[in-house]
Amino acid sequence: MDWQGQKLAEQLMQILLVAFAVGAFATGYVMGSFQMMMLIYAAGVVLTTVVTVPNWPFFNRHPLNWLDPSEAEKHPKPQVQQQTPSSSKKKSSGKK
Repeated sequence: MDWQGQKLAEQLMQILLVAFAVGAFATGYVMGSFQMMMLIYAAGVVLTTVVTVPNWPFFNRHPLNWLDPSEAEKHPKPQVQQQTPSSSKKKSSGKK
């Protein structure tokens, strides 16, 4: 799954869960049935899982282009500079 696919899956998950929660609450309220509300919401969670968890092809519309190993060797990794303990301390002025 590419980056845009992950974003789409996250958005779909949020929209579907909220929609099923609102729909389940409204149905349960109108029918006066807590059990019906929970069944509708559980069905929504299962449907949301089926839609967002597998790596469906529509989540892979923007594949990443990786460098070939020979090309990667031409571009070395940036080195992280580590601070020494003496460089992080402030110098005292020497006045007492």
